Amino acid sequence: MLAQAAETSMSRPALEVADLIHAQGDRFLEHNRSWLSYQQLSVLRAIRRCRTASLGGHLDTCSRCHYQSLSYNSCRNRHCPKCQAQARQRWLARRQQEVLGVPYFHVVFTLPHELHSLCQRHPRLLYDLLFRASAATLLEVAANPKHLGAHIGFLSILHTWGQNLRLHLHVHCVIPAGGFAPHYTHWVHPQYRFFLPVHVLSLVFRGKFLAALERAWRKGQIDIAGCPPAKRRPVFLCKLARQNWVVYAKPAFGGPLAGVALSRSLHSSGGHQQPSPVGF
Repeated sequence: MLAQAAETSMSRPALEVADLIHAQGDRFLEHNRSWLSYQQLSVLRAIRRCRTASLGGHLDTCSRCHYQSLSYNSCRNRHCPKCQAQARQRWLARRQQEVLGVPYFHVVFTLPHELHSLCQRHPRLLYDLLFRASAATLLEVAANPKHLGAHIGFLSILHTWGQNLRLHLHVHCVIPAGGFAPHYTHWVHPQYRFFLPVHVLSLVFRGKFLAALERAWRKGQIDIAGCPPAKRRPVFLCKLARQNWVVYAKPAFGGPLAGVALSRSLHSSGGHQQPSPVGF
């Protein structure tokens, strides 16, 4: 048990989310309580109290040497990074069984910062649109014979903050290098160094996301800058349609083990993560 405790201590990161909440949580709540939901406040409280004396503790006893150690209880909140470590390992084990023996690409779809406030008001809807628009973009562009002409599969993971811990809404996609021909007769290898043309991905992604966002607005599912549903497209959406949307791609970085390693890194960092595999 002592060896296990030492290993856990060595693998523990220098800075955890709980440390940030302890250091700046009160200040954050003072400036942002007006828009935080009850569920979000509950998560902050849970992470702050996780594995501290406020949740009580239990006595661990070694069955061999009878050494005893006091351990504080976990909050068991599904958003707590500490409590979700085992779930993350199970998820990674399942992904490892699905990887193919080919190199993998890493593609990132990012929402413009102008959409941040809308995402905070309608997170479930906007995150769902981000997943659907990015997935549909990859499938459509990859199916085009000009670019690949194949059925592809990939893994998408949502991150809601960046390395500076500021709001940064983006989806990471881990993609095998290639796909199956239309009739599944053979494997099609990519012709581009970055798998698919980034400029094309950006244009298609922007069009799909804004079309879905406008449909949601016309149905009254979201409120865009106080504009009621009307025949004319809101100025807000028109401005977004003229912007360049960021799609980032890295060339193939290795075989299936590299794909699992990247998935582990993505699943262990960032904000709210929602793994979404898309099969062949």
